[in-house]
Order: sequence, then C-alpha cells, then structure tokens
Amino acid sequence: MSGFSGSPLVAKGAIVGFDLLNPLASVIVFQYNPDSVTRRLTPNTAPSGHNPSEQQRLKGPPAESITLAVELDAADQLERGGPVAQRYGVGPALASLEMLLFPKSATVVVNAALALAGLLEVVPPQAPMTLLVWGERVVPVRITELSITEDAFDQSLHAIRAKVDLSLQVLTYDELGLPSFGGLLSLANQLQLEVQATINGTSSIGSFVSAVTQSTGG
Repeated sequence: MSGFSGSPLVAKGAIVGFDLLNPLASVIVFQYNPDSVTRRLTPNTAPSGHNPSEQQRLKGPPAESITLAVELDAADQLERGGPVAQRYGVGPALASLEMLLFPKSATVVVNAALALAGLLEVVPPQAPMTLLVWGERVVPVRITELSITEDAFDQSLHAIRAKVDLSLQVLTYDELGLPSFGGLLSLANQLQLEVQATINGTSSIGSFVSAVTQSTGG
C-alpha cells in the first residue's frame, strides 16, 4: 500500500504569538479550520473638506477586523488514550489563546517588587507580537475579544469540547512601523493583494474583450 488516502492535504490555520521567554506556549494550530471567516475593511481616508480634488486621498491602509470561530474537541484524543486530553481536556489549547491577553506573571512580580523598592516607574508590559496564519496570508493582529463557550466536561470538570469566537484587529505598517517585523509582514500581505488584483484584472479584460467581440460578430 502506498499510504495515499486520496484526500488533499489541507493547511491548518493558526494563531502564533512571538514570546521569546516561552515560545511553545504561544502557538495555537486550529484543530479544525473555521467554516467561515468574516473580514471588514474601513477605508482610511484623509480629511478632504470641500476640495473636490482631495475626495479620494488615502492616509494609509484600511482598518481591517476579522472574526472567526474555532472549534476544539478532545474526543479523538480521549479515544486514543492521549494523556494530555485525559488530564486536561482542551484546557491547554484554551490557555494558549488566553495567555496572549495576559502579561507574564514573572514580569508582573518583578515590576511590583521594583515599584515597591522605588526603583522604577511601572510601564505596562508588552504583549507578544500575534500573527494570524491563514494559508498564504500571514498578518499581525491584536485580539480585541475572545469569547469561550465550554459545553462538555469530564469528571474533574475539565472542558472536553469548546467553541472560541475570536475578534481580531489587523495591525498595519502605519501602526507598527515599516522597518519592523510586523510592518514588513503587513506590507507583504498588501503586495500579495496587489498581485492577485492584477491577475483578476488581466482575466477580466480578456473576458470582456471576448464578450464584446462575440456581441459585435467580430
């Protein structure tokens, strides 16, 4: 047997947080890809006043928000006797997502100790650079809302099935700065859109010319 199942290899979406202190805790590969992803774009227009020539000017890339729902289910791992699922259910995957919203406990403790000693003014901790990985699309994002619904539990009340609704704000090179890692990813995503738009335009022109030719009997 060749081992080929005949099914195409499907890429998995993921949320990745760059945390140098604990990198493994910040990689969340979707167990099941969402059935739908909703994207909302709002143009970033410059104030135009009453000048007609200024009506179409853009200050920068549009503001983009993304919403999606991620399903987690430990049933398969439990059937195979997976030790992590047996001990924690889907808790570790949920914790990885939640920790993208928490400051690191070590940083909190150190800052509190230094503040008590009068050695520094406390500065809010920096969140990890968070990326949405969706096929060829890799964009820096900020999690604006994370809603978790747990609807099945084991004997120790660990969730074995959950749905996570994610609301994300896409960060652009205007916000992150073009020389930065996140800014370069944002620009690379825009360049990819420009390439695809050109492909669509070329195809559309060909179809339009063909339709005109047929309608005029040429």
